[in-house]
Amino acid sequence: MSQTTLGDDELFGEAAAEMRADVEEHLTAARAELPEADEVWETDADNVLGVLNGLRSALDVGEAEEHLRQAKKWYTMGERADAFEDAADLAAAIEDLESLIGTIRTAHDNVSDLTNAVPELRGTLEELDEDED
Repeated sequence: MSQTTLGDDELFGEAAAEMRADVEEHLTAARAELPEADEVWETDADNVLGVLNGLRSALDVGEAEEHLRQAKKWYTMGERADAFEDAADLAAAIEDLESLIGTIRTAHDNVSDLTNAVPELRGTLEELDEDED
């Protein structure tokens, strides 16, 4: 009885292609979780606090960090196994996405600080006005 078997090189090639596809899928999913440009630019708020709350909500990265983590995990596995013929594009995409998520996180933290500070500032200014009257 003869059996058809795949050679190790062919199996490794298949696994490498699947690994690359996994990295690309997670990068695509991570990008899809990021806010749209209009979400962080446009507002319907009536006051500064409403604007800040809306912006803070818009700056939510959702599951982007988890998808990026998965992409990095599979990329690292592929790199260590020398499975990718040319992975410079994947490395650049991971680096760019990691930087963008970091920027969004920093902006979110800054907006959160302002969201907490503005009501306190308003209260202090109102007290000052009352003291002057």
